[in-house]
Amino acid sequence: MTRRIRFNAFDMNCVAHQSPGLWRHPDDRSHQYKELTYWTDLARLLERGRFDGIFIADVLGTYDVYGGNDTAALRQGAQIPVADPLLLVSAMAAVTDHLGFGVTTGTGFEHPYPFARRLSTLDHLTKGRIGWNVVTGYLPSAARNFGAADQLDHDERYDQADEYLEVLYKLWEGSWEDDAVVRDAAAGVYVDPAKVHHIGHGGKHFTVPGIHLSEPSPQRTPVIYQAGASSRGVRFAAENAEAIFVAAPSKRVLARTVRTVRDALVAAGRDRYAARIYALATLVPDATDEAARRKHQEYLSYASVEGGLVFVSGWMGVDLSHYDLDDPIGEVHSNAIRSIVAAFQESDDEGREWTVRDIGRFAAIGGVGPVFVGSGETIADRLQEWAADTDVDGFNLAYAITPGTFEDVVRYVVPVLTERGAYRTEYEPGTLRDQLFGAGDRLPDDHRGARYRLGAPDSTVLPDELSREPRQAVAATG
Repeated sequence: MTRRIRFNAFDMNCVAHQSPGLWRHPDDRSHQYKELTYWTDLARLLERGRFDGIFIADVLGTYDVYGGNDTAALRQGAQIPVADPLLLVSAMAAVTDHLGFGVTTGTGFEHPYPFARRLSTLDHLTKGRIGWNVVTGYLPSAARNFGAADQLDHDERYDQADEYLEVLYKLWEGSWEDDAVVRDAAAGVYVDPAKVHHIGHGGKHFTVPGIHLSEPSPQRTPVIYQAGASSRGVRFAAENAEAIFVAAPSKRVLARTVRTVRDALVAAGRDRYAARIYALATLVPDATDEAARRKHQEYLSYASVEGGLVFVSGWMGVDLSHYDLDDPIGEVHSNAIRSIVAAFQESDDEGREWTVRDIGRFAAIGGVGPVFVGSGETIADRLQEWAADTDVDGFNLAYAITPGTFEDVVRYVVPVLTERGAYRTEYEPGTLRDQLFGAGDRLPDDHRGARYRLGAPDSTVLPDELSREPRQAVAATG
């Protein structure tokens, strides 16, 4: 049987996203991120290409590791200016019927109680097409602007995120019974109070005694996305995620990463294929291989090495501005940088020694994933080869220019994969979760969140008579 390949579009409510400098290309429209028509046109295009969804990244800080400030990030438009991703979803949902929406927010910068309502609202408005990418944060600038000296320690951020998810699962899964909304006009009862339950949560980081403010949405819990790469992040993803994003510059590294994630899913008591795994990639297709190579060279002429180094410095926590661009990577005293370059070199047939400039150039188009260049047939060959050899489910597609890169994928690559039986011919009906797995709208029983359902054997939601807050008379004020 031909292996099916899935596509997700990777974008951000900002300029250039992961291709700094490409905003200067005459065909790039990323500067129109402030206009709803940019997003609604993109949503229609992706649905025409039968993408699983659009994954919208976000940061709540600036990349200020490079040079010790945010000057270079601002100069390059490196994910700054940036706007809220959640506010885009309703407009895109209104012009599509099937496209999913994965939105990014951090667990360290918003209390889970109002956030639960925001996601339930979007799940209602999209008819069950919303997903949430859980991030714990990695930019120190974000923490400072929320009143902290720095981020929490790495593992402590995940410990806090564990409790954050616990609160959300209790609200989404354990507060309202499915038939709580009765709308009984004759009796004058809209909601049966006996079927709405206070969650009674009291933990290290959060105290949430009350009920969820929203009635159950189509999925209750949105599809959970995650992209943690550390051992702690992989464990967190294995316990919670249903779609996992990974980034690996070579096929060998990707195969190792996918195997690690699937092993972690089993260790968490879930099926080995309980989560869809998408690998970061950027495609540069055209009618012929030669035309695609010319296009790629044109893109490289606009790409910003400095912008690439701004991103890598922020991702790795190492200020690469201290080094000359032509310094060999051996002069950079950072295990994090060396490990990522070692991964790059696995896909480098020349076997050369990488320089700081090479790092910036590599990261300047699409981030730290591979760039596949060629005709639709050539790229389809590469994608099918990578999927077969790594066990990945699909690809999270970054862009060089937008929407041009996505238009080229839909024009040149999707038809070839479809003809080969490696890409779906039409959308399946239903919610995002049902489209991804074909097993219904709600969390499966082996998912961590399922234990917080009302009546679950180990549910921690308190019986209603014990959890309701005492009511106090309040004098009315005018």
